[in-house]
Amino acid sequence: MALYANKLSGPRAARLLPESDGIVYANLRPIRLATHFDTKPVPHSPDYQQFIDATGIVFERDLNSVAFGLHKMADPNGPNGTVAYSEVFIGRFDRQRLVTYLASIASAREAYDGHDIYTVPVGSGTARLLRVTVLNDDTIAASNAPTTEQIHAILDRYRSSMSPFSGPTLLTGLYPDVPMFSPVWGIGAIGLPFSEDGHVSIQGLHLPLPDTTPLVASLRYTTGLHLRIEQIAASPAEAARSVQKLNTLLTLFHQMQSFQPGGPDAVMINELVSSIQLEQKNDRAILTAKVPLEAIRKVTSAAK
Repeated sequence: MALYANKLSGPRAARLLPESDGIVYANLRPIRLATHFDTKPVPHSPDYQQFIDATGIVFERDLNSVAFGLHKMADPNGPNGTVAYSEVFIGRFDRQRLVTYLASIASAREAYDGHDIYTVPVGSGTARLLRVTVLNDDTIAASNAPTTEQIHAILDRYRSSMSPFSGPTLLTGLYPDVPMFSPVWGIGAIGLPFSEDGHVSIQGLHLPLPDTTPLVASLRYTTGLHLRIEQIAASPAEAARSVQKLNTLLTLFHQMQSFQPGGPDAVMINELVSSIQLEQKNDRAILTAKVPLEAIRKVTSAAK
């Protein structure tokens, strides 16, 4: 019964998010178990190292799951650019050390619903602000949205989180379409972070998709890395056009890859691109791809 309810409503971190245009979620426990990425040395920026020294939190080691809400900004030239984020982190941390650190760097503090919200300036100016609150001993929430509406909404959801069916509208509508046991998935307008002139652009390749296109994407790690992306089109005819355009772009990408240098990363990308399949099912344009375990092992071995 609990598994069925979770399949309908989504994981706790995602259920705490405010209303948003897109949601991205990652359960890091199975990924950590499969790849041991937490044991590999990672270079830290000075700011991140200062955070580690003050709080004892190392994200690659201590974070168990994370959910991001994506908010499309009306002014793409504003402090947040095209998209703002609301975040919920679940993991292991020393609550008192974290609160002490937040209090030391915050420019303001607000009490809301029994919790303190710390406002932290980001970058050299103060136009971009990050609001952070500690929900309990294993959960942290943050938002860099221009107003307090999103962080307040997270606290409101936390108050009613005993209900397994509470959560944002987007989660209720699209999460049932996410394949079961996917540790990483995204729903809604998850192309927003890649927006360029209103369309999705990845590594200079412009996709025939507006940045607000509703998508259902997932990654599963079994006999290999399985990627699945569904575009929810307005009609079957639009889905068919998307498949046709994406097939054309895929051909161009194959030609571009032939001029790229070799190496484990390039081999894995070629394996992924070569495995891509595109199909239409009613109003859905569906992309699937797979990277074999051997290609992943070569990349992880080269990174050691």
